[in-house]
Amino acid sequence: RDRTVTVHSFCYGVCFMFEKLKATEEKFEDISNRLTDPEVIGDNGLYAKLMKEYKSLSPIVEKYREYCSYVKTEQEAQEMLDESGADRELKDLARAELDEARENITSVSEELKILLIPKDPNDDRNVIVEIRGGAGGDEASLFANSLFRMYSMYAEARGWKIDVLNANPTELGGFKEISFSIEGEGAYSRLKYESGVHRVQRVPETESQGRIHTSTVTVAVLPEADDVELEINPTELKIDVFRASGAGGQHINKTESAVRITHLPTGLVVECQDERSQHKNKDKAMKILRSRLYDMLEQERNDKIASDRRSQVGTGSRSERIRTYNFPEGRLTDHRIGLTIYRLEYLLNGNIDEVIDALATADQAAKLSAQGDE
Repeated sequence: RDRTVTVHSFCYGVCFMFEKLKATEEKFEDISNRLTDPEVIGDNGLYAKLMKEYKSLSPIVEKYREYCSYVKTEQEAQEMLDESGADRELKDLARAELDEARENITSVSEELKILLIPKDPNDDRNVIVEIRGGAGGDEASLFANSLFRMYSMYAEARGWKIDVLNANPTELGGFKEISFSIEGEGAYSRLKYESGVHRVQRVPETESQGRIHTSTVTVAVLPEADDVELEINPTELKIDVFRASGAGGQHINKTESAVRITHLPTGLVVECQDERSQHKNKDKAMKILRSRLYDMLEQERNDKIASDRRSQVGTGSRSERIRTYNFPEGRLTDHRIGLTIYRLEYLLNGNIDEVIDALATADQAAKLSAQGDE
């Protein structure tokens, strides 16, 4: 009986998948036709929206059509084998085609399962990254700078644009905190796994006894929100201006160009003082505030879907310790997936694709497993 239930569940899952694929193909064809409609072409907003959806569906439809071609080949080869009048040479050829088609069907089916995993709607967004020194004082601030350098080098290698929004430097060359935006295709899809507590273990330069200190730095990766997506009521904002200051607290600007914005309903506070213009600092502060509010709404939405929450490697608690950088051993360990790499200096030079790829693969596998349980 248990085996019968398993078989029925499997057949139901396969049928559901191909019903979904057929519906996706029909939707793709509909969008394709609408994109040639003069009225749609004349509506820039609608055309851009449909084109984005068209591009997102293209790989699924192409792979589904490839699958269908292999199924057709399999059927034709099977018919050839079933023909009583076919000669031996033709049957051998048909048998070879049948075996190859079945292998392709199996591999393409697995690819389709992955393509059908619901895509994170934020994956194509730009991001705002906030790095803050945690436990460890100056050592934590210095490592905050190391992480900023790592992400900057990673972004540069991918051709992404970086813009520092706010920075609070220390006299030793670290950062108590630094916020910066990264603009580039797929920025959130790659960097979303970096949110959490990063722990560093090393001997500080100021430590005469050579003892290893443990410090922590928190990283938050926020999807950047557009103005039209999140409307903020100006009456709910308290805006203060003050003189910008540099490392150690000394004033670096004689005019009140720095801006502090408090969002009264949530209590969120954002400061920006990097620009000499009060107007530019306000714009940057609003950019950060909008993304924090959007992220807050996303977190609330995800919290309501507990099963999805468990299957997403990259959306854990901001207070979760996700990674350790051990300098004496030259080791990076990501605790979420048990990954350890003994090339720390190489990774800190922005070569973190190996880590991100492993996290993305684990996330994908967890989502596939969750789909199978449903």
